[in-house]
Amino acid sequence: QLQASGGGLVQPGGSLRLSCTASGFTLDYYAIGWFRQAPGKEREGVSCFSSSDDGSTYYVDSVKGRFTVSRDHAKNTVYLQMNSLKPEDTAVYYCATGRTHYCPPPRYDLWGQGTQVTVSS
Repeated sequence: QLQASGGGLVQPGGSLRLSCTASGFTLDYYAIGWFRQAPGKEREGVSCFSSSDDGSTYYVDSVKGRFTVSRDHAKNTVYLQMNSLKPEDTAVYYCATGRTHYCPPPRYDLWGQGTQVTVSS
């Protein structure tokens, strides 16, 4: 089971850190994807963080330089640090895994419930 948390209301230019925590299995072995879905829009892939030795991470162009993914092995958690937030970042954010170590997996088959991020003044 995956659980995404950490969303909230933030002003433009602000920061939030989302957490993706696993229960029942170890996240260390798996690549983790972050996705978001804004009202009336299709779900969009935000990043994919592999569990390979080089920890390769991929970001959608719109968040490059602003969002960073990291992993805390002890807490079995992956974080999405979001800086310089913009109103267009407003969405429900989800984490998911396809239970492979590489990005992207053939299919993301385990999803956490979403967490709402609202960027507004």
